[in-house]
Amino acid sequence: MSEITLPSVTTAKGDLWVFGYGSLMWRPGFEFEERVPARLVGEHRALCVYSFVHRGTPEKPGLVLGLDRGGACRGIAFRVAEKNRVDVVAYLREREQVTSVYREVMRSVWLENDARQRVSALAYVVDRGHVQYAGRLSLADQHRHVVQGHGQSGANRDYVTATVKAIEAEGFRDRQLHQLATMLHGEAHSLHALAPEDRESR
Repeated sequence: MSEITLPSVTTAKGDLWVFGYGSLMWRPGFEFEERVPARLVGEHRALCVYSFVHRGTPEKPGLVLGLDRGGACRGIAFRVAEKNRVDVVAYLREREQVTSVYREVMRSVWLENDARQRVSALAYVVDRGHVQYAGRLSLADQHRHVVQGHGQSGANRDYVTATVKAIEAEGFRDRQLHQLATMLHGEAHSLHALAPEDRESR
């Protein structure tokens, strides 16, 4: 069975670094001392997780991001004060591990600051053996799930759009996510252009 949690994360000394690559980039939800652009090598950001809770249901799954094998990922590293370590880890486990689809791991990330230092950061990597692992979906399949997805945290399309905006704010692009966001934006624009009676009939 895959490792789900790291007991040592809560007992280790010193500040904790957390690597965010999806919604944590734009809604971390926890107190932090420092926020630094960072790069993780060995895994890449992908819409590879079927969402049964936050952005979809088991009957109509949405899609959320996971770190999957290979490549590299640019994101944000958050430095959490030692005094908040236990509370932040508990918060992240409640948020990210509602269905245990991720493996909680420590990964080396390179901070994109003046020091260019390498730190060990807590990250959530998709468990490829989990029923919610979607694998590598075509853009059309991704689009279909995102359009239908709606869960406890809201519409799946809002999740994709917010993540793309956060990525752009950091000065880079994620090709596949941007393609999907363009498709979603085009649909929203077309729907907005319809007469009210046409919108209601859709």
